[in-house]
Amino acid sequence: MSILTQSVGLVRRSCERLLAQDCLLCGGGSGSLVLCPACGEDLPRLPAARCPRCALPTPNGEVCGRCLAKPPHYDVTGAVFCYGFPIDKLIQSFKYGHRLALASWFGRQLAALTEAGAADLIIPLPLHPLRLRERGFNQALELARPVGRTCRIPIDARTCSRIRHTPAQADLPWRERAKNVRGAFHCSSDFTGKRVLLIDDVMTTGASLDELARTVKLHGAAHVALLVLARTLPS
Repeated sequence: MSILTQSVGLVRRSCERLLAQDCLLCGGGSGSLVLCPACGEDLPRLPAARCPRCALPTPNGEVCGRCLAKPPHYDVTGAVFCYGFPIDKLIQSFKYGHRLALASWFGRQLAALTEAGAADLIIPLPLHPLRLRERGFNQALELARPVGRTCRIPIDARTCSRIRHTPAQADLPWRERAKNVRGAFHCSSDFTGKRVLLIDDVMTTGASLDELARTVKLHGAAHVALLVLARTLPS
């Protein structure tokens, strides 16, 4: 074995040790990943049978009664996890604990639900400038980056903005959430004939995403799909 080969091997092993980290859930070794494979597999995933429109579980995967009675402005929803322990803690750690390393892992889960070229563009749910300043980053944009890269879909994070600084949706009763975000978004682009993919971290009532979907359709979008990391289920 040459000195060069030995040196390359030493550098590789040193880098692996530097990049090695503990799983955020069990504390065991997870290599360069934020979660070990076992904990990643144990996260609560949504059942396969769910409403294609809003991603809430239905007996046979049919459109749910709520979407039949009052169709949302978006056309389809993809979601990975049920919002509950421990995925809720991971998302909170990502958003409020600034664990941006989770964005890459989360983004890969979202990309697995998305076919290459499935949309013409991705729009991450915008934050109001005041909220963005408080948080320091837009979690929806960080989730969108690996999806756009993997699925070869361009990301448009500029032409849609949040123009009303509204109270946090999580602090409001369900019935108040749609009213809270009415008129909250502005788009400066023409989306005529475009297939638009909206991305966010958690969908509870879907009021914010529905209002953004309404806004982009007013600007000509032909089809609007939602992609979220976690879906809150009715209690």
